[in-house]
Amino acid sequence: MSKHYQKMTFITMLAAQAIVISVMERAIPSPFTFAPGAKLGLGNLVTIIAIFTLPPRDNMKVIGLRLFVSTFLSGTFSTFLYSLSGTVFSYLVMTTMKLLGSKRVSIIGISTLGGIMHNMGQLLVFAFIAQSWMVLNYLPILAFSGILSGFLVGVTGNYLLKKIQVL
Repeated sequence: MSKHYQKMTFITMLAAQAIVISVMERAIPSPFTFAPGAKLGLGNLVTIIAIFTLPPRDNMKVIGLRLFVSTFLSGTFSTFLYSLSGTVFSYLVMTTMKLLGSKRVSIIGISTLGGIMHNMGQLLVFAFIAQSWMVLNYLPILAFSGILSGFLVGVTGNYLLKKIQVL
């Protein structure tokens, strides 16, 4: 099999895994009872893997496919807006932090920052829709859940990345 087809197969498999994880996660109740609306963000595990195994153009394909297909399967337009904003914020911060190198920031740190920024992006869109900055008072609670979920996703991603053979 050529290198091109191997890469396309890898991108497709990552996107499919992320979609299944995201759809399944919406069906289970959140463990963050202290933060209504907060989720574990298990689909971000695939984002971490994509960021560390694929060039930016290809990892954006994985993330975009996950976002569009999982929203289409089990979401609404508002779900899409919140997911898009969280994903963009998270992705930009995680890829920027990755540029600093592994000596300055770990995969776990990158994932944790991604979790926090995902929540920040969603809250900013909600503040815009609600036309009130008061919703940002919810940020400390969501940031705490973002830290917890980002840490767990980062630990898992760190483990999995050691097992994955980069193309």
